[in-house]
Amino acid sequence: MHIRFDVPADPAYPGRVAAALSSVRLRRFGYIGAALAAAGAIGFVVTRGFTWGERVTPLCTTLVVAGVLSMLYSPWVRWRARRRSSGYAVEGGYDITDDNIMMRSGTESGGIAWDGVTQVRDTPEFWIVYVGRMPATVIPRRLMSDRDDETLRAFMTDRGLLQPR
Repeated sequence: MHIRFDVPADPAYPGRVAAALSSVRLRRFGYIGAALAAAGAIGFVVTRGFTWGERVTPLCTTLVVAGVLSMLYSPWVRWRARRRSSGYAVEGGYDITDDNIMMRSGTESGGIAWDGVTQVRDTPEFWIVYVGRMPATVIPRRLMSDRDDETLRAFMTDRGLLQPR
């Protein structure tokens, strides 16, 4: 297998990559925030009928506020990543073989050996490549031809990195 494609200098592209990588790691903040907000709301309802409920109200308020802030943390980080990375728009490309994924961006280049990849997550725009438990890079699917997309999907599925459709 040898797949090669270019990445144009699109100011929005680095932000989309940053958002895709950060959303994987930040998803838990949304779950934690929802649990905190729900616990605070339940606390308001349950303690309403008790005389000591007034003493618990500040705790319930704190839980709801912390929950809402936690749920807003992930979108805020993605927004900042998009805003900050828009200046990094340079031409680049990918060269994917049976052995590794080579990426180039401007004057920088780097690669990841397939032997080090532990899993690949499928999103509509990217394949998120993991080394260990951390997302290491993304492969932009929309910049590849349909034939290359299917070839790479079959390769990753055969290696057990991607779940079959």
